Amino acid sequence: MSEVTELSDESFDGFVKENDLALVDFWAPWCGPCMMLAPTVKKLAQEYSGKIAFAKLNIDDNKEAAGKFNVMSIPTLIVFKGGQAAETIIGAVPEGRIKEKLDALL
Repeated sequence: MSEVTELSDESFDGFVKENDLALVDFWAPWCGPCMMLAPTVKKLAQEYSGKIAFAKLNIDDNKEAAGKFNVMSIPTLIVFKGGQAAETIIGAVPEGRIKEKLDALL
């Protein structure tokens, strides 16, 4: 799957549980850094296709999942392994830093 799946509070748990490795991008449409990071997330979804599932969750529309993982700043990327949060990356960080974290979990 090389697409970035749009999640909701209702679909969140199923997504992270059905994918052994999943990266979820917590974002909002008014967040400039989130918009800057979006193309990187899309590129990584293609690069890691078949290895890591990628999704995004709009925190304005889905407060439950964001609250469950104490997302206070956006963008926040949380990588889930086996349904559990394994790594959290906060801010519009360089692609290389995200890849380091992902490669360490593969």
